[in-house]
Amino acid sequence: MYIPNIISVLRIFLVPVVVWLIIAGRLQTAFAVFVFAGITDAVDGFLAKRFDWQTELGAYLDPLADKALLMSIYLALGFFGYLPAWIVIVVVSRDILIIGAILLAWLMNRPIPMQPHPISKANTLGQIVLAALVLGGLGFQAGIDGMIQTIIFFVGGLTILSAIAYLLTWLRHMASYEQHTVPLRTRRTVPPSKDKAVS
Repeated sequence: MYIPNIISVLRIFLVPVVVWLIIAGRLQTAFAVFVFAGITDAVDGFLAKRFDWQTELGAYLDPLADKALLMSIYLALGFFGYLPAWIVIVVVSRDILIIGAILLAWLMNRPIPMQPHPISKANTLGQIVLAALVLGGLGFQAGIDGMIQTIIFFVGGLTILSAIAYLLTWLRHMASYEQHTVPLRTRRTVPPSKDKAVS
C-alpha cells in the first residue's frame, strides 16, 4: 500500500478521536487534531501527485476519509447546538446522496469515476473552514460568532449547488450506459395450406 493511502487510513482513525474530544468539551484539542487531519489531507495529495502514487484505492479512500471526518464533526457540533440543525442536515444529506449514487452505479455495474467538481472542491474547503472556525472560536473564545453565521449560509449554498452538480453528472453518466436498441419485429409466417383430396 502506498504512503498516501496509509495517511488516508490514519485520517479515518482520527474520526472517533475528534468526536470524543467534542463530546468531552475539549474543543481546543479537537481543533488541533482537526487541523492535523487537514494537514495530512494536503500531504497525501501532494505525495500522490509528486511521486505518481495515485491508485484506484486512493481515489476512493481519500474522499471517504474526508467525508467521514466532516460528517462526524458536523453531526457532533450540531448535536451540542454549536451549529444550526439545517446546515448539518444539508451537509450530511449531500454526502449520503453522493455515497448512495456511487453505490447504486456500482451495483448496476456502471462505476462512476471519482473526479470532484471545482464547485465540490470549493464546497469541501468551505466546510473545513467552517468546522475549524467553530472549533477554534469556541475553544479559544475568539468571539467570531458573526463571521461564523455568515460563513454558515455561504457553505449551505455551496453544499446545495455541489449536490445538484453531482446529481446532474450522475444522471448523465447513467444515461450513457443506456443502449437504445430498436426492438426486432418478428413476422409470423403462415404455413401454406394443403388442399384436401376429394374422394
